[in-house]
This record gives sequence, C-alpha cells and structure tokens, in this order.
Amino acid sequence: MRQVSVLGAGSWGTALAMQLARNGNRVSLWGRDAAALATMAQARSNERYLPGLRLPDGIEPEPDLATAVGRAELLLVVVPSHAFRSTLRQVLPHLKESTQLAWATKGLEPGSRKLLHQVFAEELGERPSAVVSGPTFAGELARGLPTAVTVASLDAPTAQAFVAALHGGVFRAYTNDDMVGVELGGACKNVLAIAAGAADGLGFGANTRAALITRGLAEMMRLGASLGGQPETFMGLAGLGDLVLTCTDDQSRNRRLGLALGRGEGLDEALVQIAQAVEGVKSAPEIGQLARQQGVEMPITEQVCRVLRGECSAQAAVEALLGREPKAESH
Repeated sequence: MRQVSVLGAGSWGTALAMQLARNGNRVSLWGRDAAALATMAQARSNERYLPGLRLPDGIEPEPDLATAVGRAELLLVVVPSHAFRSTLRQVLPHLKESTQLAWATKGLEPGSRKLLHQVFAEELGERPSAVVSGPTFAGELARGLPTAVTVASLDAPTAQAFVAALHGGVFRAYTNDDMVGVELGGACKNVLAIAAGAADGLGFGANTRAALITRGLAEMMRLGASLGGQPETFMGLAGLGDLVLTCTDDQSRNRRLGLALGRGEGLDEALVQIAQAVEGVKSAPEIGQLARQQGVEMPITEQVCRVLRGECSAQAAVEALLGREPKAESH
C-alpha cells in the first residue's frame, strides 16, 4: 500500500484516484475548490463530474496542497494543460526528494507550444517523471469498466512505480519510453475529433469518418516524427487507440463540439451547452503553429483552426479537404 496524491479533482483526476484506491493505495485528492472537496468528503462522491458513483474508502479529499504534496510517495498531476506550469510551481516548495511524479494531463502548453515534459523539466529540472495517457473516458474508468493506458517515462523505475499503483482488476497499464509520442498523441487526437464530429454533424457518413481518422493519424505521425517520436507509439494506445475513441464516441467533448459545429451551431453556443473544458479548442492553434514551425503539413488540423477562428463553416472546411490535389497515401 502506497500513499498517492492526485492533484486535480475533475472527472479524470477523480476517476484515476478511484482506480488507485481500488488497488489498495491511500489516496489524497486535491482540487482548487475547497468547498467542493468538503462536499465530496461528506457525500463520498463527486456529483459534479461523476454523479452517482461512490468514492472508495481509500480516498481522502484534501484541500491543502502542501499537505497533499508533502505526504505523497507518488504524485499524479491531473490539471488542465494551461494550469500545468503554475501547479508545478506551487508543488515545488513542498516536494520530497523521494517522491515520484507523473501527470495525466493532455495537451500542449498554450502560448509556448511546449510538450508537458519540457515544461516539467523547466520547472523541476531533470527529476525523473512519467506521463499517463491512452484511450480513456473518465466515467467508464470510474464505473470499473475495462481500461488500458500507457505509462511513458525515460526512467524505468518511475514508470514501474506508477504501473504498480494503477494496474489491477480490469485496468491494464503498459510501459513505454517515448514521452514525446505519447504526449503528442494525447494532444493531437482532440483536434482531429473535432473534425470527425463536424463531418458526422454534416451527415457525411462512416466513409468520411474513417478517412478523417486515417489521414488524421498520418498527420499525427508526421508531426511526431519531426519531434523525435517513435512510429510504433502512434500505432498504440496513446496514438491510434485514443484517436479512435475520441473520434467515434459521443462521450468525447471534442467530438460533441464538432457535431454541433457541423449542424451549424456557433462555437460559443456549443461550448456553453457542453459546459466543460474542450481541450481541442486550445490545442488546435498550438498544434497548427507547431506544425508550421516544424515544416509539417497538417491539412485537417489547419481546417479545424479555420473553423474555430470563424473563417469558414464546417461544410466549407470539409469541402476544402476533399478538394485537395491527389497525392501518394504515404505523404
């Protein structure tokens, strides 16, 4: 039994805390809203994000960040990408040398277009770390449905520590040493899910969806190769697995946004209806800029960016993709 602290009490952070507790770990769950944590402690559930699901006894909602960080043997950061750097800065003064760290945050840092392991290195130095990613909906994990993730790290003991804490029951955790590929897969898939949702919202059918997923994977792999990612990673859980999940199931907020845009709804209206963060809205311009910086063509991502900027409709964006000149599939 280990003491694990999870930073971030949204749907994904809570679901991971539940899995860790089911495996017999003692879990402190920290969030920014102390009142919400007090309600969770009393009700033994996170009704805002995972209604009707009881928190295992091993979870203790903890409103004090210093306490949560200071007691942790393993520390798992699960905050939005835009809050990742500021959270690390808050963590640093309370961190023990022996604590092992990982994050389950997906996306790039807004503005800098940096992958999160780069942000981590800037804030915490060369300390070993890991990233947890894969095809996961929080609600399914929280309900105890079969789930698989990748734990990527350049440090094998750190990866193994988080695999040991998470792996159990019907939850499988696999190791990987390609942090670039795993992080990039988790960021790109949200943008591509907006495109797939938009095509479905337009009624373009399963053929179009399959083509978008396949060509989207090619875009992801091109950008990944330019940054040093391994091709095998993009064919695994954090690449193709997460892409298929997010593009095809309406539990995905990014896909639901695309559906709304495809039906002709405005961006602001759709975001209000979804009422939770849609990571692809922030990630799309960052990935588009990163691709241009690397000299990599990502036409699907470019069209998603155009739609989000209000430069064209979803219909016009898909038509622009379909009107591109033919080329070899390997390009």
